[in-house]
Amino acid sequence: MFKLSRMADYGVVVLSRMARQPGELVTAVEMAQRTGLPQPTVAKTLKLLTRGGLIASHRGVQGGYSLERAPEQVTVTEIITALDGPVALTACVEGSDDNCAVESLCPIRGHWERVNEAVKGALDAVTLADLTSAQEDAAINFGRPRAAKAAAPADA
Repeated sequence: MFKLSRMADYGVVVLSRMARQPGELVTAVEMAQRTGLPQPTVAKTLKLLTRGGLIASHRGVQGGYSLERAPEQVTVTEIITALDGPVALTACVEGSDDNCAVESLCPIRGHWERVNEAVKGALDAVTLADLTSAQEDAAINFGRPRAAKAAAPADA
């Protein structure tokens, strides 16, 4: 199963919340209250996102964190990379931190790179703005009854 880490998931939650009000400074405490995530987790996530260049840290009494770029310019790949490191499905793809013990004997050596690039390309195609708009669409439609199916014509 291919699954994002919990930290990447938290990062998407934090960034999508920040994307709703671009330019606003928010502290770790405020973000924890807004998202319902534990404050230490939010603080760690904000630090990693800052180090990854996705948000900016502003010091001082009126300080906090803000988005560094517009939500349309932040890709899911960048979010994952900032929190978990490069997207690498297996140990033998470029960017992986793992070492494969059987790489020299592997009959599919080099072919996983194609799969990894396809996944990375799909993640590159989705932006923070896409995630945020999908979230807003769901919130707008939440609780609304689904449109009734058209009645089938009766046989004569």
